[in-house]
Amino acid sequence: MARRLEKYEKLPVYKKAQELFDLAEIIADALKEDEMKEHLAAQMFTNAAMVQAKIAGAEGGGLYSLRMQNAVLIKLAVQDMFNAVSFASMVEINEEDYVDLMREKVDEFRLVFNDWTRGFDKTYDIPDNWAIRFDTSTPEQEKLEELMFDEDRFFDEFDEDNEENSVDDPEDE
Repeated sequence: MARRLEKYEKLPVYKKAQELFDLAEIIADALKEDEMKEHLAAQMFTNAAMVQAKIAGAEGGGLYSLRMQNAVLIKLAVQDMFNAVSFASMVEINEEDYVDLMREKVDEFRLVFNDWTRGFDKTYDIPDNWAIRFDTSTPEQEKLEELMFDEDRFFDEFDEDNEENSVDDPEDE
């Protein structure tokens, strides 16, 4: 029975990620036997798989900051894949020079990736106390921050409640 394609697997960015994965597999197979071969192959496969998993994760969650968090991890994974191929070329453990081919695939992926991330809904988000997405200098952000959990205030109020409810021990006097 054929497996039903998930919605994210039909996206152009996911299809380009699959091309990167396939290329990583070809490059890993072409590496000469060397003590670094297994490490580089694992690095390429891990990063290629992470790209696909993070695309699925970004599509599974609607919050802008979570989608962008996945996007950043995708960017880093793709860069790490390219670095592994470049390193293999530098130390001459690949049969052919795959650097230019990987660079082309990364550039193709980057263009589709940029289109994909531009489609994220910036208005569907919540502040996350990391000040990466939100500008903390705007009045809107200040209002949102007031609504957010204030750990210091919580524990101050908690301590005050405990002091009021504590029973004095006669031996303390």
